[in-house]
Order: sequence, then C-alpha cells, then structure tokens
Amino acid sequence: MNFQAVLFDCDGVLVDSEPIVNRVLFGMLQDLGWSTTPLTREAVDQYFTGRTIRDVMLAWAQDQGNTLPADWMDRFLAQRNAALSAELEAIPGIHGAVEALHTRLSGQIACASGADRFKIELQLRQVGLLPWFDGRIFSGHEMVASKPEPHVYLAAAAHLGVAPARCLVIEDSAIGARAGLAAGATVWGYCPVGHGRAFEGLPVQRVFQRMADLPALLLG
Repeated sequence: MNFQAVLFDCDGVLVDSEPIVNRVLFGMLQDLGWSTTPLTREAVDQYFTGRTIRDVMLAWAQDQGNTLPADWMDRFLAQRNAALSAELEAIPGIHGAVEALHTRLSGQIACASGADRFKIELQLRQVGLLPWFDGRIFSGHEMVASKPEPHVYLAAAAHLGVAPARCLVIEDSAIGARAGLAAGATVWGYCPVGHGRAFEGLPVQRVFQRMADLPALLLG
C-alpha cells in the first residue's frame, strides 16, 4: 500500500522509556506496602505497559483494596520526570528512520501516544526528536478515551488530513496496536526481541525488529 502518513507511538517506539518508568513505578508501589496481589517487577511491566498511569492506578488500587495517597500522583510524576531526564535514550536507529520518512512523506508524520503531553514532549526533546514532530504530537490524555480506543490515532490522521486507511501506525504493544486497528489504519509491530508474541491474534500486517530497517521496509 502507498501510505500517505506514518503515525508513531512514543514509548517503546521512539524512546526506550518503559523500563525507566516501570522501575520508578515498581519502587513507589512497594513503598505503598500493597500485598493483596503479588507485586513483582514482571507483574508491573505486564500490567502497565501500553496503558496510562492515570487510567490504571485506580483499578490497581481497587484490586489491592486500598486507596492512593492524595499526593501520590504528583510524587510519581516528579520521580518519573527526573529519571527520564537523567537516563532516557532513543530507540536505536530511530533518528535516521524518522528523518527519512519525514523527508519522503513531506512532513506527514506524527506522534500519537497514550502518555501525557508533558512526558511526550520532555522525551522527544531529551533525545533530539522534537523538531521532527513539533506541532504534530497527540496525547491520549487529551482525548475522550486513550488507547486501546482509537481516538488519538483518529485525531492525528485528521490533523494531517489523511484518511486513517492511508496511515501506517508503528506500535510496540497489543493495546496500542488495537487502537491503530480500531482507527482503521494499517499497523506494523516493532519488536526488537522475540517473535512478536505481543501481537498474536491481532491483524498486524508486519512485525520488524530493527527501527533502522523501517524506511527500506516502507519505501523500498
């Protein structure tokens, strides 16, 4: 298909942020002393990856039969932002891929993330990707509902003036892939390790392992 726009997720696609954020989250959940459900780093990774902290913390608290301290979210955001500012790195090969697609598609690329706008912009600025997406950043926090609902991808496509069916979505999680598919876009899964099991059962058209290969896969 001749795609007219490429819509990138952010966390795990443009930046390697999920291990950092989940580490901070795991530590703060340990500090709360919750024990109803076994709390392991693996459980936190599985439960939160691809989801918004805002949306799932209430469900997590309910599962634990507990409530969040009033200042918990503010403290989490402060620790998260500090860790990202100190440690965040770009996904290997993403700079060349973004520049090539931006050039070939005459700027018709966007970042459509479930994260809050401050986090998205902090991360893109931190790794030098913000100029490629400035003015074309969309946050699930600003939508009626975030991923796996399609709103953030529909908003990005509408802003670019491209029908969702002519958009390619790049995702690293099943939740994000479901959002892109629900929007009517074609979805490719980025999976740097393993065999794309995260996308099993979903009509993801292609799974690839190296972001540096994306321009050739799409344009070659």
